[in-house]
Amino acid sequence: MTALTLSTSAAPGLRADAIVIGVAKGAKGPVVAPGAEAVNEAYDGKLAGVLETLGASGAEGELTKLPSPAGFKAPLVIAVGLGAEPEDRDYPAEALRKAAGVAARALTGAKKAAFALPVEDAAAVGAIAEGVLLGAYSFDTYKDNGKDPKAKNGKAPLAEAALLGGKPRDAAHKAAAARATAVSEELNRARDLINTPPNDLTPAIFAGIAQEAAKEHGIKIQVLDDKALTKGGYGGILGVGGGSAATPRLVKLSYTHAKADKHLAFVGKGITYDSGGISLKPAGHNETMKCDMSGAAAVFAAVVAAARLGLEVNVTGWLALAENMPSGSAVRPGDVLRMYSGKTVEVLNTDAEGRLVLADALWAASAEKPDAIVDVATLTGAMMLALGSRTFGVMANDDAFRSTVHEAAEEVGEPAWPMPLPEHLRKGMDSATADIANMGERMGGGLVAGLFLREFVGEGITWAHLDIAGPAFNEGGPFGYTPKGGTGSAVRTLVRLAELTAAGDLG
Repeated sequence: MTALTLSTSAAPGLRADAIVIGVAKGAKGPVVAPGAEAVNEAYDGKLAGVLETLGASGAEGELTKLPSPAGFKAPLVIAVGLGAEPEDRDYPAEALRKAAGVAARALTGAKKAAFALPVEDAAAVGAIAEGVLLGAYSFDTYKDNGKDPKAKNGKAPLAEAALLGGKPRDAAHKAAAARATAVSEELNRARDLINTPPNDLTPAIFAGIAQEAAKEHGIKIQVLDDKALTKGGYGGILGVGGGSAATPRLVKLSYTHAKADKHLAFVGKGITYDSGGISLKPAGHNETMKCDMSGAAAVFAAVVAAARLGLEVNVTGWLALAENMPSGSAVRPGDVLRMYSGKTVEVLNTDAEGRLVLADALWAASAEKPDAIVDVATLTGAMMLALGSRTFGVMANDDAFRSTVHEAAEEVGEPAWPMPLPEHLRKGMDSATADIANMGERMGGGLVAGLFLREFVGEGITWAHLDIAGPAFNEGGPFGYTPKGGTGSAVRTLVRLAELTAAGDLG
């Protein structure tokens, strides 16, 4: 991963492959952003005009390369767009994050780059650091890149980034950089898991990776295999995983702090491959279904990040891991499963499997009476139809908590939108055979799934559901600090919720 340093060095004398500066979109053309004063001065104060001549406007995501002025030790200047210039010149964290990510992606193969973006405070340091570390991510484990197996298209990711304006002796700046490093490293670990082919990431392998991380970071872990799940009566997880030779697991990760008096539970859907089961997915819908464990990856990463940050809150992560395959032992449409809660569920569609594994994990989490539960899942295509591919939906049994989760997501740069749980949709899941069916009305399917999950949350427990089906896996080209493939969606939201809880600000 890219090494990160804070530097008070002047840009002209810094030895690097490139200097990254910001350019904003002003009312009359491009505007050179704070942090690039030395570069602008070397161009006799005419850098904005030079950039405009080269076609730069300052639009978000735009990148312009030009040779460094005389006297600079770095041979290249990279101007990256920050979007519209703020009236107070206080650039939003997400604008800095995206700009740093765009530049980091462009610097593949570079040994060192200096980022001279606007640093107003510690929050800006953290945002730029996150953008660099997330933007420089690549997944090339399965590519033959010669001598360097970590190389991207034959070139390694940016090796070192120096954040100019970041003060290495300033406690707040150091803390912001350290936080960004911990969160970004764990988010990138989640991306690695999502991108790993399903033949190399079965439920058992995923559980083993979690065990190694738990040992490293002092997290207590419990893994229930298929025998333990059978003994415990986890009918949802067993039903979904019954069609695969790769048996299911339920993993419980427990991070505790000696001074904590609040407890959060995170529950993640971990379908390591989803064929749809007997209700087989149509052609063209199977190829990316290795990403159906993105919720569990996010929960795993968030718990480890909380431990690395030493947050004063107890966080329990539940990973409901199974592979959904068709076979002679697979659950069939029309089967009835007895869930861990004791409720029975008529399975009308085996491709609505995520809610089944989550239901068992939600009930297990509820037994510990946490202050709040948040589940994360690539749950429904309906949510993608409603919100697109970059925004996740937030549902909850408490309006205030739903607002808190939504605000936390927006604060860290993860687009989200509050969604309702209309009571009239619950009736569509009534079953003549069982307590509830796993399908209801087709219209509003994402909301129906949320209503189903609500049935398995313990009484009186505050709960939110994040449907990340859209943003969890990017099938298009990279943008900002978001790569093609697994994105690590919801990791930063969960970490922020843990921080708010530790500070007593969860609401």
